[in-house]
Amino acid sequence: MIESLSIAVSGQGLHEITRQIAAVVRASGQREGLCTVFMKHTSASLTIQENADPSARHDLEDWLNRHVPENDPHFTHTMEGPDDMPSHIKAALTSTSLGIPIVNGELALGTWQGIFLWEHRRRARSRTVLVHVGA
Repeated sequence: MIESLSIAVSGQGLHEITRQIAAVVRASGQREGLCTVFMKHTSASLTIQENADPSARHDLEDWLNRHVPENDPHFTHTMEGPDDMPSHIKAALTSTSLGIPIVNGELALGTWQGIFLWEHRRRARSRTVLVHVGA
């Protein structure tokens, strides 16, 4: 089973999508198997990260922005603005797909783990995420 999710994001940052992914898994009826989540964009990514303390997300975002800054004079791919090339580099350094085991019909995430869409562009937009649930 594959489901396409359209996720609206308000702009750059980590946006938790655990509930949406878990709902697809539950609706599938799959008791054991694997949930694969795939980002259909080159300027956003996916990650599994702590979902309890927002400071962890803030620190991750801040760290990546310091290491891949906007307005780097070496970037030539800037047609869509100063966040254009940095967003592609950030997506290349992170993940565009995740595999999460399904155990007893639920995502086998740890206590403090959440699934996040990591938006690397500044403006609000909608992102497409594919969720595949299989044995």
